[in-house]
Amino acid sequence: MTASSHQWAPLKLGALTIWPPVVLAPMAGVTNYPFRTLCKRFGAGLYVSEMITARPLVDGREKTLKLTDFGPEESIRSLQLYGVDPMYVGLAVQRLVSEGKVDHIDLNFGCPVPKVTRKGGGAAIPLKPKLLSNIIRAAVTHAGDVPITIKFRIGIDEQHHTHLSSGYIAQEEGCKAVGLHARTAAELYDGEARWEEIARLKAHVRHIPVLGNGDIWESHDAIAMMEQTGCDGVIVGRGCLGRPWLFRDLAHEFRGQKPASAPTFGEVREIMLTHARMLCEWLGETAAMRSFRKHSAWYTKGVPSGAALRARLMHVSTFEQLGRALDAIDPGQEFPESARRLKRGKRSGTQKVALPAGYLESLDDAVPPEAAAESIISGG
Repeated sequence: MTASSHQWAPLKLGALTIWPPVVLAPMAGVTNYPFRTLCKRFGAGLYVSEMITARPLVDGREKTLKLTDFGPEESIRSLQLYGVDPMYVGLAVQRLVSEGKVDHIDLNFGCPVPKVTRKGGGAAIPLKPKLLSNIIRAAVTHAGDVPITIKFRIGIDEQHHTHLSSGYIAQEEGCKAVGLHARTAAELYDGEARWEEIARLKAHVRHIPVLGNGDIWESHDAIAMMEQTGCDGVIVGRGCLGRPWLFRDLAHEFRGQKPASAPTFGEVREIMLTHARMLCEWLGETAAMRSFRKHSAWYTKGVPSGAALRARLMHVSTFEQLGRALDAIDPGQEFPESARRLKRGKRSGTQKVALPAGYLESLDDAVPPEAAAESIISGG
């Protein structure tokens, strides 16, 4: 695959300039400080924290406050916030900004998790344009010069598309960009992302940048998405799991250079140990090794006899044990072409989106959902 010769523009978010125009998608339990730092060492971009929830942040809960911490290597402190009540979202933004914790805030309106949509939260919120407007307005009002962006899906299902109205509302309420995961909530992560809907959104929202999300598995996918849709940047999610060097390849592509060769498994082993070591320093060894198990599964996709190795890695409880387990990898083995597009992260499948009783009969109201719609969640 050859690199594109197109001259790409930096992504502008208020006073922030992002080059290349690549954003790491927030993923719960994944995009913490160690993972963000590791990815950034491979290539520049915007690296967004895992999502935090507005209400517990306002209440000062310790676990939530820890997720708002950034490291010394993070020059642009980007955080994703989720909330369903304009008051709490406004207070959360006010706290983050007044304490000087962030340089950018992204609001999540794409979560498809049933326990959240059933209460009227997540991907259900864009169905109510007045509520969506009020939440965004509360964030923008309290953000000062900190840019606010939002991320959402096409809609909840084929009968209820909301991405065009959501993009327009975001633009009118003062957001600096919007991001579209080009699937409905009903589709979850199934099938292929519908990039044509990113193109429709870009044609509809003309005054702020539009970012595309969905099926960026290799660096040339990002170029293809931007060429096909006209979007201003890409959001990378599952494609970088176990493959932080994807950001190096993306940087090369956007500079018109051919991406470097994939690392050998010996190099992958060293990347894994670096990642695990940073997690140990951040969480402590016991919690870090437990957290690293999911990463182990992603890193070793494509490794010969990988199933047996992954089974062993699931029982590792110390950094020393991890190193010994990884000695089973042939360091000279090249990363196989066939492994580059192996899907990682959340499993595929579709669903019927759960909504509160009578929700579709009251889309014109702006009443916030109950607090249960702010369960700690992931997705989007």
